[in-house]
Amino acid sequence: MRIAVTGTPGTGKTTATERLDTDLDVVHLNDVVTSEGFSTGVDEERGSLVADLDAVADWLDGHENVVFESHLAHHFDADRVVVLRAHPETVASRLRGRGDEEAKAAENAESEALDVILSEAVDRHGTDAVYEVVTTDSDPDEVAAAIESVIEGEREPSAGTVSYVDWL
Repeated sequence: MRIAVTGTPGTGKTTATERLDTDLDVVHLNDVVTSEGFSTGVDEERGSLVADLDAVADWLDGHENVVFESHLAHHFDADRVVVLRAHPETVASRLRGRGDEEAKAAENAESEALDVILSEAVDRHGTDAVYEVVTTDSDPDEVAAAIESVIEGEREPSAGTVSYVDWL
């Protein structure tokens, strides 16, 4: 079983996956990119590493029974994909709260409103494998429980049930 947990930065992926009660290994792909040197450079405009997706995919091929999280997780083979969603204002507030520049927070809020991650996940995995989980007013334990319900097969796929387009 391979479970991808993805979403716009600021939706709560790392916090929620750190609280999972599961027998599956939990891998934070952003840490793997850094520790394994799986980058092709730095995006100077955003101040972030550019991940080498092929290298990450090769590394992940050796892992089964795993939950892997990152805003890039939906780009890799998975049995189920959990897309964490949060209201764009919440995304921007969380990102500013952790020290991100206003421009970066605004870019990610707009990305969330436009369903960028969700549409990429559906394009790659199909609607039958994608599960949206709203984190706006949920605490991390509630989000972790929702992810656990996807892992256990207790939740139905739900791609396309969340919309923040009116925020634009």
